[in-house]
Amino acid sequence: MNADLPFSQACENNKAPILERLREVFNAPGTVLEIGSGTGQHAVHFAHALPHLQWQPTERPGACHLASTRLKQAALPNILPILELDAGKIPWPVADVRWAFSANTAHIMGWDHVEQMFRGIGERLADDGAFCLYGPFNHRGQFTSESNREFDQYLRSRAPHMGIRDIEDLSALAETARMALSERFELPANNGMLVFRRTPEPGFTEKLTPM
Repeated sequence: MNADLPFSQACENNKAPILERLREVFNAPGTVLEIGSGTGQHAVHFAHALPHLQWQPTERPGACHLASTRLKQAALPNILPILELDAGKIPWPVADVRWAFSANTAHIMGWDHVEQMFRGIGERLADDGAFCLYGPFNHRGQFTSESNREFDQYLRSRAPHMGIRDIEDLSALAETARMALSERFELPANNGMLVFRRTPEPGFTEKLTPM
């Protein structure tokens, strides 16, 4: 670890279990659009482990510097230059992609930006594509752990627009963007990964993988 680079301990802790699931979902060549690349730790780890993918990191305007040095030092041929992306401003200045990924963003963004994130991905995702969303989630309005309840209280004390989102609400957003929740994976530290796949036609719903 380079002490001079911005560093997230959470990314360091969760990158291995996330990678296990990404291997299953992102199992064919294509470009991955990452929403909210943060320090770039995920981008470097996943691009190195999944050379069949081309990784497109993005970060909100004014924050790309958090990842840029790490990405340059990694010098991986399958990582594209990081782009500034305001998820709340549609249309996005990015090309169409086969895959999309975002970690620990939905509970930080305001709900209007979460809506726009799904819309933006829906406009860019290939017909055989998938969107993997990692983070803590509620299920049917209930917290899945006491630590998640405490985390939600902490978030809302920082800013009222923050908070852990319900899986059902996110699934409804996906449907408006012609995607459907197809898999739900439990991961360490009371987090999970939701996999939304493109629906080939209106009304199509894939079989869910139980948590």
